[in-house]
Amino acid sequence: MGRWSNWGRSASSTPSAVALPGSEDELCSLLAAAHPEGRRVKVVGGSHSFTDIAATDGTLISLDKLQGLTRVDPTTGWVSMRGGTRVWTISDALEPYGLALPNMGDIDRQSIAGALSTGTHGTGLGLTGYSGIVRGLRLALADGSVVTASAEENPQLFQAARVGLGAIGVILEVTLACVPSFVVRADEHPVELAEMLPSFVDLCRHEDHVEFYWFQHATQVAAKVNTRLPADAERAPLTRRQILLDDELLSNGGHRALCELGRLVPGTVPALNRFATKALASRVYTDRSDRIFVSPRRTRFREMEYAVPLEDFEAVFTEVMAAVNGFGAGITFPLEVRAAAADDTWLGTASGRESAYIALHRFVKEDHVPYFAAVEPILKAAAGRPHWGKLHTRTAEELRTVYPRFDDFLAVRDAVDPGGVFANAYLDRVLGQAPGRA
Repeated sequence: MGRWSNWGRSASSTPSAVALPGSEDELCSLLAAAHPEGRRVKVVGGSHSFTDIAATDGTLISLDKLQGLTRVDPTTGWVSMRGGTRVWTISDALEPYGLALPNMGDIDRQSIAGALSTGTHGTGLGLTGYSGIVRGLRLALADGSVVTASAEENPQLFQAARVGLGAIGVILEVTLACVPSFVVRADEHPVELAEMLPSFVDLCRHEDHVEFYWFQHATQVAAKVNTRLPADAERAPLTRRQILLDDELLSNGGHRALCELGRLVPGTVPALNRFATKALASRVYTDRSDRIFVSPRRTRFREMEYAVPLEDFEAVFTEVMAAVNGFGAGITFPLEVRAAAADDTWLGTASGRESAYIALHRFVKEDHVPYFAAVEPILKAAAGRPHWGKLHTRTAEELRTVYPRFDDFLAVRDAVDPGGVFANAYLDRVLGQAPGRA
């Protein structure tokens, strides 16, 4: 049987079987057959999680044949789609209806089921991650039965499954609250680090979407401020030449070359990072929302991201920068900083609190472990919550302390999958073993 690996080459496994069901009935039959025997099953979407959340030695089920919109209500903006629908296809599918996703993350290669299950988010204090716009779910449970969940119907199941880590059930269909189409004006420019740090939170409160990138040893950051505009606003998209030069040659091919050079000649890293900061800026352009939110990522890397309370951002990031600058090796990938609104999901990283997100990246050919280990204790001490699809070392005992509804989630997990059909080593670590596996 072939070996599975994720995009970041940070997780792999050899499943005993791989299934590509062409219908919901076929998928449910696979679960119904596995359940009585206690065989483990994992579902995979785009394989973009850096953790081993999808790894299994049991049956690996792909949702690739279960894609597409199923219902659209132009009046309410509620749109239903199959769980395997790739995020990058959604905007084109919504455009004829005059609708759009309210917000998006940097990467759109995931399945919508995977994006929900790991708590994928974008940036913007007025907006939540994808899980915050879920209005309904249809799930296949471990025994192959199908159940509908919403805030009114099976509300406990609904709350758990919105950020379910693949532990609650297979997302067959999800209904999202979309918004009227809009365009976004992107303003990318360098800002002095000493100016950005104390002003970041206030900037986030006054602008629609704010994020910035900081490279090790740099005294400037590459800032990106996005402003939402009506759908009929004049567009000034990047030209093909700009896309080729900035996004492909500099941000992807050029950055990969910088990573390779920095790996081979570590002493060049400070100069390379100063060059990279300037190369990422400056430009202003306006286009359809998804074309602004999403960036191509062709240089492979590994990532760790934590959400910390927004009000603590400056102090936490100052400590993080000191650790990064003091790290014994050169780091050619930037740290990325974003922010998001609080939501009411049980295991969402912004559950109950406005959050700043601090993400660290390391080139795929370099050892990420010591670098992440140098910074993670700082984020942990700040009541940080790790992104479920990105690398971290936290355990169930630790995570319980930062999620007030952690045990409520476990109660649902134990009720719908007591035998741990959906479990694997990652879920055993971050949730604890299901009662039937203990």
